[in-house]
Amino acid sequence: MSDKTMTADEVVSRLHSGMTLGIGGWGARRKPMALVRALLRSDITDLTVVSYGGPDVGMLAAAGRIRALVAPFVTLDSIPLEPHYRAARERGAFELTEVDEAMFMWGLRAAANRLPFLPVRAGIGSDVMRVNPGLRTVTSPYEDGETFVAMPALRMDAALVHLGRADRLGNGQYLGPDPYFDDLFCEAADSAYLSCERIVDTAELTKEAAPQSLLVKRLHVTGVVEAPGGAHFTSCSPDYGRDEDFQRLYASTPWAEFSGRFLAGDEQAYASAVRDWQEEQG
Repeated sequence: MSDKTMTADEVVSRLHSGMTLGIGGWGARRKPMALVRALLRSDITDLTVVSYGGPDVGMLAAAGRIRALVAPFVTLDSIPLEPHYRAARERGAFELTEVDEAMFMWGLRAAANRLPFLPVRAGIGSDVMRVNPGLRTVTSPYEDGETFVAMPALRMDAALVHLGRADRLGNGQYLGPDPYFDDLFCEAADSAYLSCERIVDTAELTKEAAPQSLLVKRLHVTGVVEAPGGAHFTSCSPDYGRDEDFQRLYASTPWAEFSGRFLAGDEQAYASAVRDWQEEQG
């Protein structure tokens, strides 16, 4: 067993333009934003992004880094439609494959199990089939003869996820109410990079929470990054909630202005810029 710790910039050095990149979390919840910000500091582009989308997609879309997107939604939760994503989509900046949430999950499961597709009822009789003419159906070989959508595997070159705790070997633990399918993202990708609020000794993982909270297994993780506050401004329960005030700033500020102020430097510069803005607000 080996120490898999690295920095966010070292993670990005292993990524490349043109790859298919999965990003864990859900909407504006537990997104690996420190890794996304590191990605934005690079010149990597032409990405196919697979995500239950939130500001990760919004930022990458606004920066012109996405060639194609596979997602069931792109939301900030308290702001229903991610505005920077919406602006990029309206100007036709990337291709979009939009599927039902359950179809997306089964695509992850198919990839995690190295299957070409999995049958799913979701999508039948909906406009999902109309707007995605490449989707196919399959008929049950048994007596029921039921027709299903054949959801293709969402196989990825790399995945980025954020969890509450991890050890140096790559075991990752969630402490909030929902795993958000981060384990499937890691299993469905050729390489997976896990950022966390805190790296602890392996024995400490089960002192803080039950063993079933160990969501991500070390054999599916390529690198571990300790990134306190690394999901900001999304939530990482129970460590912190979503920063609603900062999220409103992000949603209402032109991208060039926002990125120029908050994304021009490293994570220390980002944290300093956020503190300065908070002080301005009183």
